[in-house]
Amino acid sequence: MNAPLRRVGVVAMVLFGLLFANLNWVQAYKADEYRTSDYNGRVQVAEYDRKRGNIEAGGTALATSQATDGNLKYLRTYPGGAEYAHVIGYKPVNLGDTGIERLENDFLAGTSDQLIADRVKDMFTGDESGGGNVLLSISKNAQKAAYDGLRNNNNGVKRGAAVALDPRTGAVQALVSMPSFDPNPLASHDTSEASAAYNKYEQDPAGPLKNRALAEVLPPGSTFKMVVAAAALEDGVTPQTRIPAGSSWRASTGGNTITNAVPSICPQSEVTLMTAVTDSCNTGFAQLGVRIGAEALKEKARQFGFDQEDLTVGHLGEGGHRVAPSRTGDIQNPDGGTDEAALGQSAIGQRDVRMTPLQGALISAAVANGGAQMRPYLVQQLLAPDRTTDYYTARPRELRQPVSSKVAGDLRDMMVNVVREGTGRNAAFDGYTVGGKTGTAQSGPQNADHGWFIGFALDSKGTPVSAVCVVLEEAGSGGSAEAARIAGRIMRAAVSDSGGR
Repeated sequence: MNAPLRRVGVVAMVLFGLLFANLNWVQAYKADEYRTSDYNGRVQVAEYDRKRGNIEAGGTALATSQATDGNLKYLRTYPGGAEYAHVIGYKPVNLGDTGIERLENDFLAGTSDQLIADRVKDMFTGDESGGGNVLLSISKNAQKAAYDGLRNNNNGVKRGAAVALDPRTGAVQALVSMPSFDPNPLASHDTSEASAAYNKYEQDPAGPLKNRALAEVLPPGSTFKMVVAAAALEDGVTPQTRIPAGSSWRASTGGNTITNAVPSICPQSEVTLMTAVTDSCNTGFAQLGVRIGAEALKEKARQFGFDQEDLTVGHLGEGGHRVAPSRTGDIQNPDGGTDEAALGQSAIGQRDVRMTPLQGALISAAVANGGAQMRPYLVQQLLAPDRTTDYYTARPRELRQPVSSKVAGDLRDMMVNVVREGTGRNAAFDGYTVGGKTGTAQSGPQNADHGWFIGFALDSKGTPVSAVCVVLEEAGSGGSAEAARIAGRIMRAAVSDSGGR
């Protein structure tokens, strides 16, 4: 064999070797990825051959599968529509699924290892194997109150969020992000229609696909004062301790002058901590923050859940909606020393302090629950396709204890006074003791202020039954009062719904 032929033969053998190696690599390492790819048509057809399980709340189906005459045998539909969109998410044909549809996909699809006995049984009986059913902790009444309250708010706000929890268990009673979206077009078997719907939502500057309840971080304003008050109480201050106040305050190192919302709020040189919380005294809390110190303030915020990177809300086990971490910021000068002016601003929930609505609800829930903060969850139960077997029931567990029961009791009393005599009166409703804290937060020199409210409701025996956070973005004047009004209606709805309790 001459030299050119030998070279061709060697090249051919090398190419064949590479092809053989690639084939084995695909079979050994890429097979699962290709088999389960959203772009594998055979996988899609097979997935839609089995009826997907329901997602339900309070006995009502919020996501169901309807039989069709097409190649894909079942169409996913969402009777709950936009009201539940950010809880449930959606299950599209070619796009990525989201929410509970993604988090509990294997169970809903019937492919979970938990359902192997059901699949074996169906093989012998000849029945069609279906997916399992996911039951949520959501209170239908509370969810409706949150959705309607945000959409029809009296300030004409277009963006906001609301979260309600059972303080004793962490069960999510309501979770709404505004604006919302209709998930039904996204699940269409017409992929062009689904893609067009997704592009429309994605390009909407209002951001309807964003889950603001869990992913939006905003300056919390005076709601953050409850964290400062907790640190002060642990430092020996009592609700009746007099703290420095005044009509204005400016750090000794300079910076912006801090004033109160109106001149009538704590113009005297000293007020009690109870009065400072009730009337939302900025000057008092700015000076209290400086007294406590940056590290103690940041540490107390961390104990309430700030800076947690791995919190999720869904199943109490692994997985869930990811929650953006809330932050306090550095609160220091470039040289590493404490910036007194920044500390004063941070103590009233401004500067670099940022909080999610869920974090606000967790703060009020911990206060209501004697200092114990429970891990939030959405998935209450996993039931077999025929609903006869319970594969999972949520067993509430404590996430952390940011304050002692004594400190929690003092915070609770002060928050109750805010609703009775202070800025949170709009949250009150008959038959329950309601506590809370309003917050007005600057959002930029050209933007209206955000309106916040965090709070809780106790029954006649003092048992906490609901904790809530409502934020209305750029609500302007009266925004926190309107947030308090909506929060009160959400809590009232939650306690009227036995499924939410």
